[in-house]
Amino acid sequence: MSKHFFGDTAVLTGRSLSHIMRSPDTIITTAVTPIALMLMFVYVLGGAIDTGTGSYVNYLLPGILLITIASGIAYTAYRLFLDMQGGIFERFQSMPIARSAVLWGHVLTSLVANLISVAVVVLVALLMGFRSGAGVLAWLAVAGILIMFTVALTWLAVIAGLSAKTVDGASAFSYPLIFLPFISSAFVPTETMPGPVRWFAENQPVTSIVDTIRDLLAQEPVGTDIWVALAWCVGILAVAYGFAMASYRRRIA
Repeated sequence: MSKHFFGDTAVLTGRSLSHIMRSPDTIITTAVTPIALMLMFVYVLGGAIDTGTGSYVNYLLPGILLITIASGIAYTAYRLFLDMQGGIFERFQSMPIARSAVLWGHVLTSLVANLISVAVVVLVALLMGFRSGAGVLAWLAVAGILIMFTVALTWLAVIAGLSAKTVDGASAFSYPLIFLPFISSAFVPTETMPGPVRWFAENQPVTSIVDTIRDLLAQEPVGTDIWVALAWCVGILAVAYGFAMASYRRRIA
């Protein structure tokens, strides 16, 4: 890990970002589905859902942000798969560059693209009536959790991009991740769920992350949820990074 690595990562991140800039429809497409879900749940189903809070869009937004990120990382797996199939990685291997910089370029590009999509969704939520009196520190904490969540899931996308046999397979892995918030506290309180479903919802990563973000934005005590959320993010990141690097070494061996 040296100046050589950071310089190579910066160059390769710029390469990937230039692809995003030439096709901004990627970001637009990523944001469209979460926005559509938010509109449907707030304006069609929101009146029938009792969350015990005054504004359903305030309750809903944290889960929608996680769905936005889960949708966005599919493009990382897709772009990585295309690079592998196009022989770009073989060219990189012949150059005097840090090997892991190739993957980090894709990961950092995913982070930038997903943060832009998240910002778009938040702007739409503001137009729909979302309001928060949270201070700067609370917003920074929310941003930190979303960044960790994005990086962790992106390394899962790297595994899919390196392991997939087809383009569809490279992006299909994200479908369960998009569905996971639906079995959590993202849309309704877990207390309303039947026993086994409630147990799963309360013990999977999305619920603790959603509850932490919701409490921070509502200026309420976060309790132990924040530590559980951070533990999930760090744990997923560590495991995914280890498997991704192992898969990468096998592919370039």
